[in-house]
Amino acid sequence: MNEQRIGIIDIGSNSIRLVVYEQTASGAHRVIDGSKRPARLSQRITADGRIDEDTVRELAETLGHFRLLCAHHRTRIVRAVATAAMRNAVNGEEVLQALTAETGLEIELLPGEQEAGFGFLGMVNTMDVRDGFLIDIGGGSTEISLFKERTLVESISFPFGCVSLARNYADNGMLNDEGLQELERMALQAAEREDWLRWSPGLPLIGVGGTIRSLAKIHQAVRKYPFPQTHNYAMPTGDSDHLFDTLRDMPLDKRRKFPGLSKDRVDLIVPGLAVLRVFQRLTGATEYRVCASGLRDGLFFSVQSPDRPRLDSVLDYSVRNTYALYPEAPLPHLNQVNRLSLQLLEQLQRAAPDYGLRGLGERAATLLDAASLLYRIGASIDYAAYSMHTFYLLTNCSLNGMSHRENVLTAAIAAFRSRSRCKAQLEPYAALLEPGDIEAAALLGSLLQLAVALDRSETQPISRLESELSTASSQLQLTAVHPAGSLALESQEVEEAGKEFLKLWRLHPVLSVR
Repeated sequence: MNEQRIGIIDIGSNSIRLVVYEQTASGAHRVIDGSKRPARLSQRITADGRIDEDTVRELAETLGHFRLLCAHHRTRIVRAVATAAMRNAVNGEEVLQALTAETGLEIELLPGEQEAGFGFLGMVNTMDVRDGFLIDIGGGSTEISLFKERTLVESISFPFGCVSLARNYADNGMLNDEGLQELERMALQAAEREDWLRWSPGLPLIGVGGTIRSLAKIHQAVRKYPFPQTHNYAMPTGDSDHLFDTLRDMPLDKRRKFPGLSKDRVDLIVPGLAVLRVFQRLTGATEYRVCASGLRDGLFFSVQSPDRPRLDSVLDYSVRNTYALYPEAPLPHLNQVNRLSLQLLEQLQRAAPDYGLRGLGERAATLLDAASLLYRIGASIDYAAYSMHTFYLLTNCSLNGMSHRENVLTAAIAAFRSRSRCKAQLEPYAALLEPGDIEAAALLGSLLQLAVALDRSETQPISRLESELSTASSQLQLTAVHPAGSLALESQEVEEAGKEFLKLWRLHPVLSVR
């Protein structure tokens, strides 16, 4: 696969954004640059529905700046799109033609349903959720979709967003009772013809865009949440209602100092949350979930894989992508460690189901599967302390398809050295954890280290491993059948790894050859 860079430009109603993605020769992708410029286009449309010349000039200047950034990064493809503000302006097509002439960029005007489709693609490729509602409250439009079995069922785009709502119903960001009632009445009237919004009560309402991200950051700041990400963050609807009431009653000067709320959202957050609550009540959603990926990510996936843009497995892709970004260990070695660790886990769970993994259930194998492939990514920073760096990397990147709790536990399993160190690493994340999680992470971490020891030479000499557990003698007998070479190094490492394994599993691993 050839290395390439792809630039995505999103001309939204509230802001204009550039994201530059790099696709490496190994098939991994990552964001290498991004830029954002405020626009508030929905507020700047004139009384007769036009975008004026001053605004067009500013847009051209911003797009020219973005094009220079793309040129600096040698992007092969630049895809630029415009959304609600351009759709709603009577001269939107003329403005896009002028911008193309000025900047040389071909700019697509996305219909509302197509915008919703790309937003859905960005979400479904980064979250392991099968059924739900997806809502994207932009500056000038709100897209909401229903999906079942990871497939889009219905979608609609409404011509209002947080910027236009703030302009029409709020007074400098302050939304009084009358304004709130008018806003809710308008949104309900717009949605009343969409019967499918009431079809599936009890599903999560997954939010994309600045309004829901701001809500999550506020909620996390209030809770002193220890995990530094909003993607896949869950919030009870009751908490959101309480924050909405608190912010609505608060003057703007105090709102600017509210923990977690960015200054460019001070006047938009309350109208945005007001319409979010309308759709939560309408759909009967039980909770909010935050998706940090959306339109721009969907556009990237559609450019990267135009024939099959939707992923089959979110978590598998995320783990493989993370490994490909930090390929410090040979893949044959990692695959061997992965195979052996999962084989041993299956036998141990079958022979002794009372070990302390019940709290993880079937997800124990999922976490070990990911950790075994990623345990050495920290060597990309420094081999001498790679386990510490592995923990840092895995707690500061998103393993899509995992909850925040699972993400942190996977980091601890991958970075395991001892139970005491595992406990120290997980203590700052205590608010995320459940009873028994530290012990479970230590058990799986010591099992992973035993599997690593079984391929310490990184030559995969063991093609067939038989294991027998004897609780009477407290021994785990590991028999390598017709190994492909000497196991002297592996035997030494199993003895060393067995010390911590014995403490946690109460079993002494012994390696022999037949």
